[in-house]
Amino acid sequence: MGEMNLVTVLSEILAWAVIAFLAYRIYKKQTERPKRWKLVFILFIGLFPFSVNWNFDSRLIRMPVLPLGVWILLLIFRRKKERWPLYRPYAWLGFLANFIFLLSYLLSIPLYQSIYPQTKLSIYIANLNNPRLILLHPSAKKGTIDQDRLQKQLSLIKQGEFYNDEWYSETYMGNDSNQIKERFPYQLIGSTPKFGSGITEVIYVEKDGKGILISTPDKQFYFHSNESMLKGSE
Repeated sequence: MGEMNLVTVLSEILAWAVIAFLAYRIYKKQTERPKRWKLVFILFIGLFPFSVNWNFDSRLIRMPVLPLGVWILLLIFRRKKERWPLYRPYAWLGFLANFIFLLSYLLSIPLYQSIYPQTKLSIYIANLNNPRLILLHPSAKKGTIDQDRLQKQLSLIKQGEFYNDEWYSETYMGNDSNQIKERFPYQLIGSTPKFGSGITEVIYVEKDGKGILISTPDKQFYFHSNESMLKGSE
């Protein structure tokens, strides 16, 4: 989910709403209230943390550790210590906001996976608009994609095993480089993923038309059907 998607956008909006609500609560409780643009500025500076990187499910997450922004503000207010108590809650709210964003992001991961499950081919090929095949290898026979059959198969095709002994033998065990076979000699274009998924992908079609390989910047997903989705390639 490293890409920007609808779930991530909505989770960030919700996080900002929570932060704005907390800032409003602080503002209403103060007897002396700062100018609003100043509290926004203090809140923004407080957002800057010293963080460490954390790998979670192939995702790089920044874990806030030290309130760097708060320390910077302490230096700024060292000559106006009497004004610091007025702005201090907003500075610490800025640091707390990092954890609010982190929590919203972590919660968005299972939500995203429930809405856009990786095991469904229909997530990657949701709309077919004049789908076409690009021949990527000399071994590819000229043919076209059977749009009607592919459309019907989208909800039926199951995720399969990509690497197997047969594929390895065909690809790497040939003595003559000219005999090496390309398992996915076609690229499918003219399709779009499900709205809001934020998926960036390249779609390859297996030589027999029964397999589809989805390649994203982070992972690859293989789907296999009992029926060929090619026509005219016999």
